[in-house]
Amino acid sequence: MNEFLTVLGAVLPVFGVAVVGLAIRKLNWLTEEADKSLLRVTVNLLMPCLILDSTLGNPALSQIRNLLLAPLFGFVTVAVGIALALAMRPLPGLKEHSAARTFAVTVGIYNYGYVPLPLTLLLFNKATAGVLFLVMIGVETALWTLGVWTLTGGRPGRNWRRIINAPLIAIALALVLNVVGLNAHLPAPLLTGFHWLGQCAIPMALILIGAIVADHLHEFHSHSGWRVIGAAVLLRQLVLPIGFLLVAKYLPASGELKRVIVLEAAMPAAVFPIVMARHYSGDPATAMRVVIGTSVVGLVTIPLWIRLGMSYVGL
Repeated sequence: MNEFLTVLGAVLPVFGVAVVGLAIRKLNWLTEEADKSLLRVTVNLLMPCLILDSTLGNPALSQIRNLLLAPLFGFVTVAVGIALALAMRPLPGLKEHSAARTFAVTVGIYNYGYVPLPLTLLLFNKATAGVLFLVMIGVETALWTLGVWTLTGGRPGRNWRRIINAPLIAIALALVLNVVGLNAHLPAPLLTGFHWLGQCAIPMALILIGAIVADHLHEFHSHSGWRVIGAAVLLRQLVLPIGFLLVAKYLPASGELKRVIVLEAAMPAAVFPIVMARHYSGDPATAMRVVIGTSVVGLVTIPLWIRLGMSYVGL
């Protein structure tokens, strides 16, 4: 029970900060006009600083199996999730192709960063956080290739180039500096700056997520909404986590990667597919139902899956 409460105590602040973002949007303290600049600062400055703070000198990133298995895990799990959701698309009763494709992408892409990252730092250490960033590479690659391909019905998209972004460059830079040994010679003030700016990344990202959710709440209600939510919860928070834990149990991976896999097994659907659905002519309302439904249920299931997963995998 004490371990469950520890995990729950780590989960609640994550959702609490997102609720703060929702509230200040409703109060009009954070306007939609500010989103674009704040998102640019978060993605291009704060998140790279957090990555550098967590990965420079990180011994877990010098292990070849982490460098290979972590991105591969991220890509394959998203691919399997999308494929399974497509195969089960009659379950939520979605007749329109755009809604069915949106359901598959939103269910298949789990929350791979903004929720598990603070949990990783609260429950584990920077070594595990560094491996999580490697998993993000695989998920991002799958998101901008398989995700876009699925949403557009197989039509090619050019936004795959967004795989090359500031966080990815920060990861590559940290790996190079670690390999050549220059990380040990970086000036202390610079490292302190990375740390301070990096500490702002997660709170800012969670506030923006809450604000985005507030913008789409009106799309949540529908006569078919409960079937969509039920199907999403069944796949995202029951079927797929079992597969994740089996991988964590039997994959010849490092302890850090196994911890990351257990955390990702517990995650609800990612928020970003809501934005993708709008941009690629999908169904934002379906994406919203999946995200909100799995996130609300996640308040209960996340601590349970993490506790069960750690015990099952033997961590």
